[in-house]
Amino acid sequence: MSQKTKPCIISCSSLKPEIQKLVKEGDLNADLVFVSKYFHVDYSLIEQNLRPIIQQNLARYPKGIILVYGDLCLGPNEEMKELAAEYDVIKVDALNCTDCLLGGKGKISEADPNHELLILHPGMSDFFSHVKETARQEGIAEESLKNLFAGLKGIIFLDSLGDGERSREEVEKMDMGLPLLETRAIGLENLIRVLTEAMERNRCLKGTN
Repeated sequence: MSQKTKPCIISCSSLKPEIQKLVKEGDLNADLVFVSKYFHVDYSLIEQNLRPIIQQNLARYPKGIILVYGDLCLGPNEEMKELAAEYDVIKVDALNCTDCLLGGKGKISEADPNHELLILHPGMSDFFSHVKETARQEGIAEESLKNLFAGLKGIIFLDSLGDGERSREEVEKMDMGLPLLETRAIGLENLIRVLTEAMERNRCLKGTN
């Protein structure tokens, strides 16, 4: 069984296509479990759904668990780090999923030091589209959502999957009242480094090759 020979990556589904591509192309050797990105509307929803998944997989994966969530995904006070420590699992060194694609270790703060950009990637554009549709169904005015981004200069789209044209179409569909300033073809090299570093720490923790 693969559980005996591989670690398990438990990740927010915002990075699902990128991580699945890495496994398919042989750049990553792990079993994958994804937790819905749509829980990101509420910290408590993330925790309520993430905890049982970690608990269910601890015994199944003696080679360890790598948690692909950012430091900020449960709140601003290192709550996600505390959750990882509670279960003695390794977490990637990144602030959020976008930071993972930029190389982790707070690179997103370097890309947007003044917090004046909306930096998106394929999984997150879909997330914002979902938020818009949910708000519409609940009777929240679209203008109220756009006001949340009123102080931003525009959108930077990170093309991690090599489909820049589709990326532009996704941003246009979002219609958040922000201009698309740039599409950056970043590929998956940064994400590979973030995951490889976490898996190496996991091997050291588990004392395995």
